Amino acid sequence: MSLSDLFDSEFKQRNKGHFSAIARVALADGEATQDELAFLSKLATRLEISPAEYEEILENPLKYPINPPYLHSQRLERLYDLARMVNTDHHLGDNQDRLLRKFGLALGFTPGNVNYIVDKALVLVDQKVDSDTFVYEMQNMNK
Repeated sequence: MSLSDLFDSEFKQRNKGHFSAIARVALADGEATQDELAFLSKLATRLEISPAEYEEILENPLKYPINPPYLHSQRLERLYDLARMVNTDHHLGDNQDRLLRKFGLALGFTPGNVNYIVDKALVLVDQKVDSDTFVYEMQNMNK
């Protein structure tokens, strides 16, 4: 296996793990809404998830582990995607809120700050900021 094949394989697995985490949030209340499915479809394209992989992940979103990114900015980008998914239907069920905090921990945020970070993320997403603004605001929230 060449180095580029190994990199492509690891990149693909990370994308599947990220997509799987978002699918778990979408399915947390038992069924994904049309808005959530539309978001998942767009995200699958962006993450280079094939239609077959898309169906496989929706059938069993627990199959792929969450692989937290090393860089803080990348963790924030993933949190942005997750927060947008939770906010898609404009009401948080207890299960979705709990899962978002759980995924925040899985992304590498600490138990001491995850509630604050998730609450701030949801406020920014509710304001419909873009991903660049989201990352900037999250990185500068204590300044």
